Amino acid sequence: MNKTKNVLIVDDEPKILEVLSALFKSKGFYVFQAETGKQALAIMSEQNIALVVLDLMLPDIMGEEVCSAIRRTSRVPIIMLTAKSEEEDLIEGFARGADDYVTKPFSLKELFARAEALLRRSGGDLIPLSVRNSFKDGDLVVDFERNVFQKAGSPVSLTPNEARILSALIKYPGKVFTREELIAIALSDGFDGFDRAVDSHIKNLRQKIEDNPKAPVYVLTVHGTGYKFGVK
Repeated sequence: MNKTKNVLIVDDEPKILEVLSALFKSKGFYVFQAETGKQALAIMSEQNIALVVLDLMLPDIMGEEVCSAIRRTSRVPIIMLTAKSEEEDLIEGFARGADDYVTKPFSLKELFARAEALLRRSGGDLIPLSVRNSFKDGDLVVDFERNVFQKAGSPVSLTPNEARILSALIKYPGKVFTREELIAIALSDGFDGFDRAVDSHIKNLRQKIEDNPKAPVYVLTVHGTGYKFGVK
């Protein structure tokens, strides 16, 4: 078994487990299934999992709690499945350590594209920050665990898309993300023609966290390729 291709799917709906298992198996993954949070955590403690697809609503433990428990011991990419799309719910998930969200009902093509993007970013050539969910430099404070975003001592309000992009950039400083990767990470409306939308999110993010948005030091443009996170 190729341990780098183990995926854990956690959902209490048998039909979703069946469909997602068939999808990932068709792509060459070995699939582990769990219908409860306790089952998921047991599998995580015993297996080398490369990706977790985790439903928010479980019969025993809420998905956010399972996510937090996984994140205490693992940096495995986590995609949350949710029927919720409210901003506070998404921010809460990112604060718990989720890497991405897919809202039900979802397309299998979109879900797998997001999974592929996360797996590319978490490859062995990438070195995450020692504390992935936080960053502090000068007057910029970002802490996804506590849901704190501050600039010069004042709170910064991030949209879910901005939080997704910033989380990805901070997790892998120096890693250059293409616009296509950021589309898969941050946007759920589709995959065609969204380059301008990504650029708009980047522009808004710079307005909120940079001293001089026209001369950024954190969210940097790599001309002809995409964006990366710069650490002074």
